[in-house]
Amino acid sequence: MEKNKKDREPIPEHFATLREAGAFWDTHDLADYWDVTEDVEAEVKLEHRTYLFALAPDLAERLAQRAAQQGLSAETLINLWMSEKLSDRAA
Repeated sequence: MEKNKKDREPIPEHFATLREAGAFWDTHDLADYWDVTEDVEAEVKLEHRTYLFALAPDLAERLAQRAAQQGLSAETLINLWMSEKLSDRAA
């Protein structure tokens, strides 16, 4: 349901930081401001690096099975486990 235009908080003309913009939109619904949006063109360059590591075939199979049981991709499970393990070592 759209709020009455008079009842909604105005969007700040400028946000000092991305965090400030995020805080605003965390507590406001874009649907309430749809009438003040406009189409824009943007070019985004996403950089992604892939690293390949060899795993023993039986280990890779066990990893794939565990990931499937958890509803994750093997890549996501590896990233979660490695993040946890490396965090443990830093502490």
